[in-house]
Amino acid sequence: MLTAFRKFAKSPVAAGLIGLLIVAFGVWGINDIFRGQISNSVIQAGSRQVSPAEFKRMFENYKGQIEQQSGRRITMDEIVKARAHLRFLDEVASQESLSAFLQKVRIVPGKDLLVAQIREIPAFFDPISGKFSKKQYTQALAREGLTEGTFEQGLRDEIAQNHFATGMVAGLRAPRIYGALQAGFGLETRDVSYFEVGPNAIERVAPPTDAQLLQFMKENAAQLTRPEFRQVTVALFTANAAEGSVKIDEAELRKRFEFRKDSLSQAERRSFVQLTAKDPAAAQKIAAALQAGQDPAAVAKANGAQIVPYQNKPKSAVADRMVADAAFSLQPGQVSQPVRGELGLAVVKLLDVSPGQAVTFEQARPQLEAELRKEAATGAVYDQVQKYEQAREGGASLAEAAKVSGARVVSLPPLTKEGQLPNGQRLAAPPALLETAWGLSQGGESDVEEAGNGEYYAVKVDKVIPSALPKLDEVRPQLTNAWTMRETVRRMQEKADQLAEKVRKGEPLEAAAKSIGANVRTVDNVGRDGAEGVGRDLTGKLFTQKTGETFTARGERLAFVVGKVDAVHAPAGPMAARVAEDRRPQVTMQILDEVGGEARAAARKAMKTKTWPDRAAAALGVEPEPATPADKSKK
Repeated sequence: MLTAFRKFAKSPVAAGLIGLLIVAFGVWGINDIFRGQISNSVIQAGSRQVSPAEFKRMFENYKGQIEQQSGRRITMDEIVKARAHLRFLDEVASQESLSAFLQKVRIVPGKDLLVAQIREIPAFFDPISGKFSKKQYTQALAREGLTEGTFEQGLRDEIAQNHFATGMVAGLRAPRIYGALQAGFGLETRDVSYFEVGPNAIERVAPPTDAQLLQFMKENAAQLTRPEFRQVTVALFTANAAEGSVKIDEAELRKRFEFRKDSLSQAERRSFVQLTAKDPAAAQKIAAALQAGQDPAAVAKANGAQIVPYQNKPKSAVADRMVADAAFSLQPGQVSQPVRGELGLAVVKLLDVSPGQAVTFEQARPQLEAELRKEAATGAVYDQVQKYEQAREGGASLAEAAKVSGARVVSLPPLTKEGQLPNGQRLAAPPALLETAWGLSQGGESDVEEAGNGEYYAVKVDKVIPSALPKLDEVRPQLTNAWTMRETVRRMQEKADQLAEKVRKGEPLEAAAKSIGANVRTVDNVGRDGAEGVGRDLTGKLFTQKTGETFTARGERLAFVVGKVDAVHAPAGPMAARVAEDRRPQVTMQILDEVGGEARAAARKAMKTKTWPDRAAAALGVEPEPATPADKSKK
């Protein structure tokens, strides 16, 4: 073997390979060849990287916050359509860039500050002692899918960014002229004269022809096209249908009662206070003071003890077993001797006792009967599903298998993927059922799917009604009304434009109004928020014109207006000065936001931040966006 290697090393092929390796070492460096710089990061900012798993965790937290704010579940389809995942990727990249930059310039919180911040977070406190607990800390992080390293790095970043922002805002105050400009802009008012051009100002619109309606349909195809409808048959396996036919065995009912009697009864509850002690001497002193009738809070304070109150708790709710035994052996008002519990020395004083109450068989009967009925019905549903699947495996159709198993069969009317009927009403169908139906082709039958609460279903797609434009006769009245309205608006707009042009050429506004039987209205001191009777569009157009200019706008009703700016009024000096000063903090915060945005952008440039949208999409389980010609040219 060694001889063969020696012969190969002297061959021309080996010489060529060695030459290639030498070139590679010269270009990339020998360390990089063996280090293996392969990364699947979603974001890289300087030395910081965000892995796909970390990005997914961060995005799920972000998605949860959005769902909580909106009060509804948001699907990944909605997220992808809105490109929210890509905006989130960009935001995280900016935050990571700023954190990397601050770390590079040594704006890093010290260990003591970090520990102090962690110890102030209530989620990490022991519920009994009320103090920071390392165990509670670890468990809380685990529930959130975080490691200590990940959490502490995030906290370091937050502290550093807060200090950085504090440094930027310290002493920052917007120049007074900025507030003055906003005050002058916001408080400016204008006088306007205008008249309305309504339907009476134009000739009556003749009914449309079929050709006009068909053209109108073509122009509005996106709005008029009906979605895909499907007709489906559903086999339902429901526990509710079976519960009514269940017969209760009295012997089984009594057996269940004997088994559940203790849990159904109300346990004795007690209210007491537990005072911890540092040593036996302190415990004896605390016990003596409590036996003397002193207030527990005062005793705890005088002896440096911690007081833990228990209000109307059963024995099972007391964490320390030895303390629980002591508390439930006392009479109201009694004080225990020092107890060496699992958490240290303690003294207990019993305050009150709420006796337990045993439940009778007749009291428990309704609940136990309901439980037995539900269990039996669930078993019956399971048997139905088994019979159905056996029949399907034997070649039976959905309807045939449902008949054999006793499942309920329901034929649904045509409906969309969102559960909407042709008349616009919504059918109360489970979203999972509709999703299953839209995953099948015409004639396809699904397997049995779980609907939750011990219920199941299977779906057959009977008919697929493709998305299509409706026939003209089906929508003629609605189209005629829409076309007539559009044509009326168009002609009113043309008439308003014609009259406005005449006014621009010198015709008085009153004469133009009189030509269509309208009256001129004058409104003074219209602010940017509008005025009574002055519509939003008219107000907006009014503040884009100069004094004496004529313009057109939409009226409040079905009409257009021809208006003219009569005068522009600057705000009064004292009022403008007061508003300018009031708005100064707001302008300062706007400047700070812009400075912060520039800081993040500069950090991204300095850290040479990179993002990989495809990897981000893969981490979230969605399809990456197709590459654009520009993207391909970059490659």
